[in-house]
Amino acid sequence: MDTISRENNSMLPVGGIIVGVIALLLGGYSAITLSKVNKRLDLHDEKIAKIDGVESQVTTAAAASEKTGKDLSALRTSTQDAFNQVGGELGNLRASITKLEEATKKPAVGPLKATKGGVSAEPAVAGPGEYVVKVGDSSGAKIARDHGVTLKDLQDVNPGVTWTHLKVGDKIKLPLKK
Repeated sequence: MDTISRENNSMLPVGGIIVGVIALLLGGYSAITLSKVNKRLDLHDEKIAKIDGVESQVTTAAAASEKTGKDLSALRTSTQDAFNQVGGELGNLRASITKLEEATKKPAVGPLKATKGGVSAEPAVAGPGEYVVKVGDSSGAKIARDHGVTLKDLQDVNPGVTWTHLKVGDKIKLPLKK
């Protein structure tokens, strides 16, 4: 029995060496592959750090955008309020201008005072012994008759008056009644 066991055991150390060499080769290959994986992880860590930085910038930009949106909304509201206020004032001004335009189109309430340059905007006032021509005073004869004087006396105290072209607001002198 002794010889049989020696023969069978002689391959055992050679098999152990072969398995050891294979294990050593596999271990070396694993170490090289692990080194490559570590390098790739390092690259991915750098990319992840960049992504984290971009994410931080996006978050900051989103917050700034939200604040800008709120500011824009507040600005839009205040601008609309200002336009509403200015619009109301413009309406008031337009109404005032319309009233002024209408007032300039209407004839004066009373007779107008004649001046050298034309007709004044303020009504003429007759002094003592004077008369202001009114609407309906078509001739000197009518004025003389209304005041109880003769046409000749009226013409004598008003030598420069053209009796055919009397205008409302003209002042004429009245002669003393006899």
